[in-house]
Amino acid sequence: MVGIKQYHLFPTKLVPNSPRPLLHYKSVLPKHPNTSHCDPVSVWNLFTKNDWDVQWIFRYGPTQLSHYHSQAHECMAVLSGTAKIRFGVADTSPDMHENTYGSAREDGGVVLHAEAGDVFVIPAGVAHKTHDTKPDAEFALLSPGKGHGIEAEDPVEALSRVRLEGFTMMGAYCGGEWDFVAMGGEFEKVWSVPKPKFDPVFGGSENGLRGRWQGSGMVAKARL
Repeated sequence: MVGIKQYHLFPTKLVPNSPRPLLHYKSVLPKHPNTSHCDPVSVWNLFTKNDWDVQWIFRYGPTQLSHYHSQAHECMAVLSGTAKIRFGVADTSPDMHENTYGSAREDGGVVLHAEAGDVFVIPAGVAHKTHDTKPDAEFALLSPGKGHGIEAEDPVEALSRVRLEGFTMMGAYCGGEWDFVAMGGEFEKVWSVPKPKFDPVFGGSENGLRGRWQGSGMVAKARL
């Protein structure tokens, strides 16, 4: 039985978050035989079959700026390594040490442990920040292209050649082009991004977002 946890993250003064819950599917992806990694091709096949557009594989560095996507829902699959991911609050300083380990961030949110095999389904508007990645590595785009699509004549062959080192994730999107918004924006517009037809992992089953993301996505205008 797959463990599914959901987290309701309400609007803050700086980020919209979403009326739809963040979903964390724990250890839902199988590991590649004789390794602790997940097979990028298998994950690509799964997401693509369910109409989610795979855009990248990134190897993450020690931390990043908290951000959200205003035009698309995001699915992140952990392929290798471990990390912490903070959801639901904005960073309030460009100082990466202070906004990761100090107090330069909004109050609230949730910090989740991420490891190979996990999948996060992130509604448009939900702020997120990956940090404390293990093994240590430098940030890098591992898939061919510029991070907005797998730019290869044969994506399957290209992904089969990706060498997974450090903490790596595959990102897929539904609803529109992904952008990088640190704070602000038109909250109501973000909340109106349409609900996907299929869950990236469970497809047409009610087990995932189809049964847990109800309604149109619009919420009241009140801010926390």
